[in-house]
Amino acid sequence: MKRVFSGVQPTGNIHIGNYLGALKQFVELQDENNCIYCIVDLHSITLPQDPKVLRKNILDVAALYLAVGLDPKKSIIFVQSMVPGHTELSWILTCNSYTGELSRMTQFKQKSRDSESAPTGLFTYPILMAADILLYDTDVVPVGNDQKQHIEITRDLAERINNKYGKTFVVPDGRFLKEGARIMSLDDPTSKMSKSAENIHSRISLLDDANKIKKSIMRATTDSEGTIRFDMENKPGISNLLNIYSAFSGMKVPDIEKKYEGLGYGDFKKDLVEVTVDAILPIQQRYNEIRESEELITILKDGAEKANAISEKTISRVKHKFGLGL
Repeated sequence: MKRVFSGVQPTGNIHIGNYLGALKQFVELQDENNCIYCIVDLHSITLPQDPKVLRKNILDVAALYLAVGLDPKKSIIFVQSMVPGHTELSWILTCNSYTGELSRMTQFKQKSRDSESAPTGLFTYPILMAADILLYDTDVVPVGNDQKQHIEITRDLAERINNKYGKTFVVPDGRFLKEGARIMSLDDPTSKMSKSAENIHSRISLLDDANKIKKSIMRATTDSEGTIRFDMENKPGISNLLNIYSAFSGMKVPDIEKKYEGLGYGDFKKDLVEVTVDAILPIQQRYNEIRESEELITILKDGAEKANAISEKTISRVKHKFGLGL
């Protein structure tokens, strides 16, 4: 069985882009792989956080992990900051990385564009992500296409250290989304759906009620043509909605196009509201069952204990290779 690792930041409500792009993959992978899934809270503090809100968000994301179908009997589920090996390995990797390669990271450029001086944690973020992955001898990392550069730097670091110190790390592979599965913003279908967008109707969150979902879909950007057909280049709005419909209904896009042939966007959007609400409702029901339960805390503590046991072996091996400790 292959070792799979991935994680989600506890910053705001998880939206359907996160679910269809990442969490659904997590669930699919756990049946035939050795999976480790993390709530990466250390990554979230690269930008200022309200401590109370952050703690709430950590538990929200953990509950949503379970609500979408992650099974603690099949997967290790834990909070990143509860396993000290992440930060310990991050420092060792930092000492084997270069400012030039970090300054070329696209996400750093985007997030620091309007600042004269960006937080150091934002600059070294890719190193912590590499440590997350390499700490568990990970074979496969299921992530979105926007994370390709992070996987590349992780592989570079692993290979650099392996070449210098002998076999130390497993060199991981990314498992990237197919382009058709990428969910875009509802108000700007040329940009991916984002938790941080100012317009709340640009996204649908997994905990949104039916009324909010309806408003967001009915306001979604389309075009003036009025024909329901997939064409991401010329009709990105309706193509994005077709992707969402397909992902939640299980119908193929050509079949959906045929179903709505001769009908307008209004009819299509009304049905998409129903399809989306029906798909999200069971997740919300499971979330509400577990969010305030002791079971959630127990699962996270057990997961951290299991993750620690694995990470300590890696840290011990790495220290030996580097000549650290006694």
